[in-house]
Amino acid sequence: MKNRGATILAIIGAALLILPLVVHDTFVLRVLTEGVMWIGLAIAFDVIAGYTGYLNFGHGAFFGIGAYTIGILMMQANLPFWAALPLGGVAAAIVALIAGIPTLRLKGAYFAIATWALSRAIQQLALNVEFTGGPDGMRLEAFLNPQFFYYLMLITVGATFAILWYLLERAPFGLKLKAIREDEEGAKALGLNPTKLKMQSFILSALPTGILGGIYAYWITFIDPSSTLGDLVSDQAVVMVVFGGMGTLFGPALGAILIFAFKTIFWAYLSDFQLLYLIILGALIAISVIFIPNGLWGTMVKRKAGATRPEQKAEPASEPAALSAVAAPEEGN
Repeated sequence: MKNRGATILAIIGAALLILPLVVHDTFVLRVLTEGVMWIGLAIAFDVIAGYTGYLNFGHGAFFGIGAYTIGILMMQANLPFWAALPLGGVAAAIVALIAGIPTLRLKGAYFAIATWALSRAIQQLALNVEFTGGPDGMRLEAFLNPQFFYYLMLITVGATFAILWYLLERAPFGLKLKAIREDEEGAKALGLNPTKLKMQSFILSALPTGILGGIYAYWITFIDPSSTLGDLVSDQAVVMVVFGGMGTLFGPALGAILIFAFKTIFWAYLSDFQLLYLIILGALIAISVIFIPNGLWGTMVKRKAGATRPEQKAEPASEPAALSAVAAPEEGN
């Protein structure tokens, strides 16, 4: 089963690598580039939301911070793109560290509201300071090479997926995050340090998001507070992860592909009905929570494994697994 999964991943990876060699239409390549970007945003979002259990409605702020960091460093400090790119991720990680100190003390809806407020505060800051261009936004130096941005986005997302897969699915770190998600007090009683682990998770979610925001800024060449710091980035990430399946890496990737495909088709034929698109996003969240609480990927895996019990009864049976697996924690965690 694992060998077959690795084979499928290798085939998909090879197909994505050779795609620009057979696809010469710039518009199609542009759509594919954005689709790959959304996969990266969704799996990064799931680190804090799915694995740790903290729903972050400020995910778009880290994307915007990365975009503005690249824009300011390139256009005002004359820094080359390759030197500025990692700093976009570092800036997002620093903001996550500062914001995480007060917000990660909160739980549930309170954390979601606090991160949403953080996102709004950063958007207002970008609107009212001069060096961001204010409401008029910022224009970056143009580099018109669609193949370059496709491969850069693909390599970044591929590296993010590989690193997160190791940390969350193979290293003890992922198991500790799941233990916090299941029972934070129980994890603390077992010797874990939830405050430190949640902070690491928050930073790990923000860093690749900031880098993707930086690539996006250089690719699009124009950024403004409404496009890079608006609600749409966070909202779509939530829908992709919830619809695809939280707490996995494949679920958010699947959700990102399906939701982005739907969005592309919707905007191609129904661009005059923007409000309808937001309504559909909200409806998808409601449908996912009610009918497929494990998301598409989680439901497929359970059916594949032959699970026939109702979803609500299946969850408690699997929850103590991560908590008991870290019953012998490492000292100093």
